[in-house]
Amino acid sequence: MALTKRQREALDFISRFLAENEYSPSFEEIAEGLGLASIATVHKHLTSLEAKGYLKRGFNQSRALELTPQYFREQRMYRRESEARRPMRVETPLLGVIAAGRPVETFAHPETVSFPEFSGNRDVYALEVRGESMIEDHIVEGDYVLVEQTDRVRDGEIVVALVEGSETTLKRIYREAGDMVRLQPANQTMQPILVPARDVQIQGRVLAVHRRYA
Repeated sequence: MALTKRQREALDFISRFLAENEYSPSFEEIAEGLGLASIATVHKHLTSLEAKGYLKRGFNQSRALELTPQYFREQRMYRRESEARRPMRVETPLLGVIAAGRPVETFAHPETVSFPEFSGNRDVYALEVRGESMIEDHIVEGDYVLVEQTDRVRDGEIVVALVEGSETTLKRIYREAGDMVRLQPANQTMQPILVPARDVQIQGRVLAVHRRYA
């Protein structure tokens, strides 16, 4: 069944909240996220979404919202249709060099590399690895890392981090107490980079590693 604009916004908000927090939002959090003044309005939207088959609610529970299989089927269909409309890109842009060691400045690079399984994804790019700080994760100098452009990452993921606005590095990220970020190498001989969170900008997370032998 068709959704109103407000119902779609409520559904998208719940989906994002679940993905980021791994539990469902309260009525109050939905109201705040959608800029609604009334909890009754939230209840009305959720009742409509439940009636249309997109949402399931636990009885008399504040955090018991669940997206239904119908929602995920429609999302997959929407993604396939969107990808079908995109012009096919057969190569991935090689944007520069990323340090797997101490941070270095990256640079614009005119070349492309071919990774057919990622073709057509405009948010994926490649970087050539320099340094040895990630060797225990089997990422060595001369490898190419495929990076998804995003700032939404989880602790322990390998990320491309911009440090203090000018230098980039490839490390595993961990958020520490006191609003600090630890950029952890995968090399026992190297020390982590510990910096205030405000000085770190996450530019992407690593999806895959490609190695050429010739």
